Amino acid sequence: MDHAADAHRTDLMTITRFVLNEQTKHPESRGDFSILLSHIVLGCKFVCTAVNKGEDQKKLDVLSNEVFIKALVSSGRTCILVSEEDEEATFVEPANRGKYCVVFDPLDGSSNIDCGVSIGTIFGIYMIKDGHEPTLDDVLQPGMNMLAAGYCMYGSSCTLVLSTGSGVNGFTLDPSLGEFILTHPDIKIPKKGKIYSVNEGNAKNWDGPTSKYVQSCKYPADGSSPKSLRYIGSMVADVHRTLLYGGIFLYPGDKKSPNGKLRVLYEVFPMSFLMEQAGGQAFTGKQRVQFLRILSALDLVPEKIHERSPIFLGSYDDVEEIKKLYAAEEQN
Repeated sequence: MDHAADAHRTDLMTITRFVLNEQTKHPESRGDFSILLSHIVLGCKFVCTAVNKGEDQKKLDVLSNEVFIKALVSSGRTCILVSEEDEEATFVEPANRGKYCVVFDPLDGSSNIDCGVSIGTIFGIYMIKDGHEPTLDDVLQPGMNMLAAGYCMYGSSCTLVLSTGSGVNGFTLDPSLGEFILTHPDIKIPKKGKIYSVNEGNAKNWDGPTSKYVQSCKYPADGSSPKSLRYIGSMVADVHRTLLYGGIFLYPGDKKSPNGKLRVLYEVFPMSFLMEQAGGQAFTGKQRVQFLRILSALDLVPEKIHERSPIFLGSYDDVEEIKKLYAAEEQN
């Protein structure tokens, strides 16, 4: 028996230990946020197990939504829940109510389940102002007001990527321990990448700046090597690769869908939050210049809980290029 190896396994940075360490940096904290995160982690473990059992898509969609609703309500720390699966927001009963709003897509990319592609859960957390009855306005806030965001990817391994507003960290589920272990500390996206990720099947409906940008990826004017195209069609998987390897992920608006397909609250905002925390950028293509800067995707103020928006996110320099193309079009 290897006692040294066993001793090392007890000195791991688990996600619970990590969150508690972060909590000590805020002396005023009462632990509510840590408890909420622990319930989200529990939901992720449960859904991971269900995905690995190979349930069909419809069952998994319903199951994962129920799992997260129950986990979040039972935490006693939430007041409003917005799920991609539910048309209306869920308002928690006063007896179980806390001060946090959670927006989430319980199983993003679930149409890919049968072909074994990585899928995942995406979430974002807001806090309501004290002393008033929760309303939808507490959720319809710009993404920059989020306290935390993350996703859990269910694939060849189960990976949870989290930001509480001071950098991005990745944790991998160790099945033998039943714990998420810190495997990707302080993730930083490369300043420029060699990959672009977009559904080129929609190319004929794109606007000018998007078409020009993708053309420049394939045929760079300066004679440099073209970027490689990688598109899985599962946002969690595509964004995860972009975060680790650099490059850009695009889901633009087009003639058929001027507002794109991705939902602002539980897809665009959490992924933009993570990307900016890792040193990248996020841009919707629709924001105007204000205070001598082009607004971030996180400046968007949603008007409906299931509102959609185009999104361009990834390495700082790559997103900067497409921002310049949109700015040039605006001036013409």
